[in-house]
Amino acid sequence: MSESATQAEHRTVLLRGGEVHSPADPFATAMVVERGHVAWVGSEGAADAFASGVDEVVDLDGALVTPAFVDAHVHTTATGLALTGLDLSTAASLVEAAERIREYAAARPADRILIGHGWDASRWPEQRPLGRDELDRLTGGRPLYLTRIDVHSALVTTAMLDLVPAVRGMGGFRDGEPLTGDAHHAVRAAAYSAVSPEQRTEAQRAALRHAASLGIGTVHECGGPDISSEDDFTALLKTAAEGPGPRVVGYWADTDVERARALGAAGAAGDLFADGSLGSHTACLHEPYADAPHTGAAHLDAAAVAAHVTACTEAGLQAGFHAIGDRAIGNVVEGVRAAADALGLARIRAARHRVEHAEMLTPETVAAFAEFGLTASVQPAFDAAWGGDTGMYAQRLGVERARTLNPYAALLRAGVPLAFGSDSPVTPVDPWGTVRAAAFHRTPEHRISVRAAFTAHTRGGWRAVGRDDAGTLVPGAPADYAVWRTGELVVQAPDDRVARWSTDPRSGTPGLPDLTPGNPLPECLRTVVFGQTVYVRPGE
Repeated sequence: MSESATQAEHRTVLLRGGEVHSPADPFATAMVVERGHVAWVGSEGAADAFASGVDEVVDLDGALVTPAFVDAHVHTTATGLALTGLDLSTAASLVEAAERIREYAAARPADRILIGHGWDASRWPEQRPLGRDELDRLTGGRPLYLTRIDVHSALVTTAMLDLVPAVRGMGGFRDGEPLTGDAHHAVRAAAYSAVSPEQRTEAQRAALRHAASLGIGTVHECGGPDISSEDDFTALLKTAAEGPGPRVVGYWADTDVERARALGAAGAAGDLFADGSLGSHTACLHEPYADAPHTGAAHLDAAAVAAHVTACTEAGLQAGFHAIGDRAIGNVVEGVRAAADALGLARIRAARHRVEHAEMLTPETVAAFAEFGLTASVQPAFDAAWGGDTGMYAQRLGVERARTLNPYAALLRAGVPLAFGSDSPVTPVDPWGTVRAAAFHRTPEHRISVRAAFTAHTRGGWRAVGRDDAGTLVPGAPADYAVWRTGELVVQAPDDRVARWSTDPRSGTPGLPDLTPGNPLPECLRTVVFGQTVYVRPGE
């Protein structure tokens, strides 16, 4: 939504009779919104002075008002296609996945190409993906493109391969195994090119509606030539600008910095691949996988990273990289250091470059992130899905290495800026679930407070795009907020290492919902972006 274009439509609104999460007043129960910004927060008694001078008074009836969430890593069209298409993320076995594929193919006889997402053989009792012959039978020999949960490998039918004849000679093609690397990218391009502009717009709108229904006011789209298409990227930015809905900040993962700028991207960043993923055995490691005799593959070396960071910094754009394995993260750090040596540390820090995922960190790379002002754009739901001593991370790396992953507490202690996201459709858009996953990390020493996690998923997303004036409900900030039905508010710390004063009501720290596992998550009643309502729960 264009902020300037909608200013004239804004009405002055008083919200009262609830709980307003604001550092300006930890006991606030009311808020005034005017011209798309927060104009005032305060007590119920003081709200009486505003009641006669506003266009609308909203009785919150005890509801909680918070800043709207920012999902700092989304693949919007793919998310929408998963919402409206074949989703295998909840399939509990190979047999169940096969039946869903068969039913989906039978229900969509007119589709040129069948597209699905979300299989994860590491969760299935069979411990193997479906074979190509099986998929050919299930689809009646039609083209099918089916991404693994991490989107770094895919299953395809023979008919899908035949649409890209050169694929059998590309890197990442091994007959009988899921596609990775260049082979996967080529088939993905062919599959998505078969999606009509109308289907694409439908998917994008579905994804943005879904995000709004969960209290998300902004998403960071992570596109790129190996992920989507230029048409997909520009169409999404246009759809979002036409609103109403969550605003979209676009990142285009391309070493062609001027091309990224021309497409309207905030940075030549996002999923610019330094490596792949752990689930697909393509993340780049220093030591071999525990369950495979290799170390993955690096897509960018330190010299390439340095060249890109230098070019982006000089162009006034953010650089950013997808880096998961410890060797890949080391290459990124080494390259950023070389750029800092050339341009000066101050310029690198001011540019707020990003690293997406940043899972296999060491104390040395954590310190380097802090030194260079790199934002760690991370996904706590990854730990909830694959962490722990028996999860996929432990299968791939062994328990000892798996326990080092996603060290959020160490990042915060070092002063590294955190921005939380979902990487949807890899893991679902689920902001409160994401906050819970960080606060109740499967490895206890990596846990952070609910307040710190909430900040990373609100203000952290704004800071990651260079905005320090947003993400909190204080006078002058953009009026991006969500209204929630929830239980008692508390100040929740991960354990006794957090100073006890901070959890005492007398500290004046505003409370948040109790996210203890097993408790219901807050329910979104309304989402507002720059003063414009973009979602209202049915019946409200």
